[in-house]
Amino acid sequence: MGRQFDLPLDRVQRGDCISVLRSLPPACVHAVFADPPYNLQLRNELRRPDDSLVDGVDEEWDRFPDLAAYDAFTRAWLTECRRVMRRDATIWVIGTYHNIFRIGAILQDLGFWILNDIVWRKSNPMPNFRGRRFTNAHETLIWAAWDRHSRYRFNYEAMKALNDDLQMRSDWTIPLCTGAERLKGPGGRKLHPTQKPEALLHRIILACTNPGETILDPFFGTGTTGAVARRLNRRFIGIERDEAYAAAAEARIAAVEPVADETLTLSPSKRDAPRIPFGALLEAGLLLPGDVLVSRDGRHRAEVCADGTIRTRTARGSIHRIGALVAEMPACNGWTFWHYEEAGALLPIDVLRERLRASLEGQVATAA
Repeated sequence: MGRQFDLPLDRVQRGDCISVLRSLPPACVHAVFADPPYNLQLRNELRRPDDSLVDGVDEEWDRFPDLAAYDAFTRAWLTECRRVMRRDATIWVIGTYHNIFRIGAILQDLGFWILNDIVWRKSNPMPNFRGRRFTNAHETLIWAAWDRHSRYRFNYEAMKALNDDLQMRSDWTIPLCTGAERLKGPGGRKLHPTQKPEALLHRIILACTNPGETILDPFFGTGTTGAVARRLNRRFIGIERDEAYAAAAEARIAAVEPVADETLTLSPSKRDAPRIPFGALLEAGLLLPGDVLVSRDGRHRAEVCADGTIRTRTARGSIHRIGALVAEMPACNGWTFWHYEEAGALLPIDVLRERLRASLEGQVATAA
């Protein structure tokens, strides 16, 4: 009989991340967010011009004897993350110039397929007190799929809606974690030196998961991933070896109120919608053989044929192939290239496709 696994959902697993990862079953998570040690290699105290001490990252967990040791550690935890990821899962890793390039190379060595590098631009960065470098005002997130053939999830329409109906770019301006969100320890000092803002995790989790799916955080810290996951009705697995961080994370997550289920529905993705071929518009009577389609600029015209092709005076084929041919482009989205006339206005034929799709979905709902 195979090994039996108890998946520790919505709990903080105390212990070394690699050991705990090895206890998890394979292919059990839909996404990973990792905020690993940065290996800052600080040699001296950092002070402000007034000689006050900067509260930087000098914890034991961020110390490695050399780069080789850091690379070995990185390869080990990424290998285990890859094992527990589903084939359609994605991984996010955040870092600074100290470590992100080494992590990126190891990700590629292990077979991950990098999708984006996201620049998190901090709207309130710490100044460069010595005046010897540019102010370090950003961190880098690598977003990668399990491999280049993965059918990974990207909630494109949700990201577009989140960005005032503009396509989400790879540069994100989000403030550092401050104020009431920043957890404090004894003496009022921040409990964790690199606590990430919930706004950052909100965007990440919405981008690549659906409600009910599981996100793994192997460096859980004070539980930002878990808090946002709970609020958005996602499951989480958090791994943290520091007892104070783990206890703070548990208390923080327990205080989170999940949002109402009806508000969690994401903007629909056209990739997830049922496929509707151009010929279905003719079958539904939305277009008729002999109808004329034109390009938006009016320069190109084509006649609709009964079999779902369109023809010009010199060629005949699909809406996509003929669009590319007349526009002299390598490829063309015929749904947005070709237009029809309705009430004196030119509209893309995609309007008819969406109209038919809504009609079919309504029929399914009525039958149910």
